[in-house]
Amino acid sequence: MRPYPAILLPILLLMAGCGAVPDSREPKRVRNEAAAATIAQTRPQTRQCHAELGQTGSRFAPLPDKYYGAGCSSLNSVRLDGIGGDESEFLVTNLGPLACPAASTLAGWARFGVDRAARQIMGSPLARIETMGSYSCRNVAGSGRLSAHARAEAIDVAAFVLADGRRISVIGGWNASKKEREFLRTVHESACKRFGTVLGPDYNVAHRDHFHLEAGNGSYCR
Repeated sequence: MRPYPAILLPILLLMAGCGAVPDSREPKRVRNEAAAATIAQTRPQTRQCHAELGQTGSRFAPLPDKYYGAGCSSLNSVRLDGIGGDESEFLVTNLGPLACPAASTLAGWARFGVDRAARQIMGSPLARIETMGSYSCRNVAGSGRLSAHARAEAIDVAAFVLADGRRISVIGGWNASKKEREFLRTVHESACKRFGTVLGPDYNVAHRDHFHLEAGNGSYCR
């Protein structure tokens, strides 16, 4: 290739500075995260979980595996944007990274446990589940053992909003009207059939305002 004439060099440099000459470089962080997400999705268990979650009608996006130190991580996790219901989609607020198996369990509970209980007991379908989050690098209260939140395998649910606008919170409805009490206890019992660990207001004062829903093979329900 012949070198550019010296008279053209200032023009080419000016074009590059203005973006006229494309720069194919990409931030290393973006490349690494994209590569990590691609690698994670090649695992058979990950592909299977994504397929099962997709069959629920949920909207989600796979996230790259991350290690945060101190034993905390979010592996095989997704960003859950919406959950498919019998007739419409339910929103879920304030969720961070959530392990795919936990997201799949949450989707089944929301549709078959919460929404149907809301229709039968409250007379209105579910519109939104309000949470206190999922991933959090912390220990189980009063112990030196890491919480399931430190692995993005748990969700804290604070309230349910119905299609007619009513909001039923755990802290406000657990001992409120007969219907709200029945609804909250029904969905709590339903969660116990799906999640490995379920903790609510009757467990201790720390759970007076939410349901702790933890994925796994256990059967601890309080």
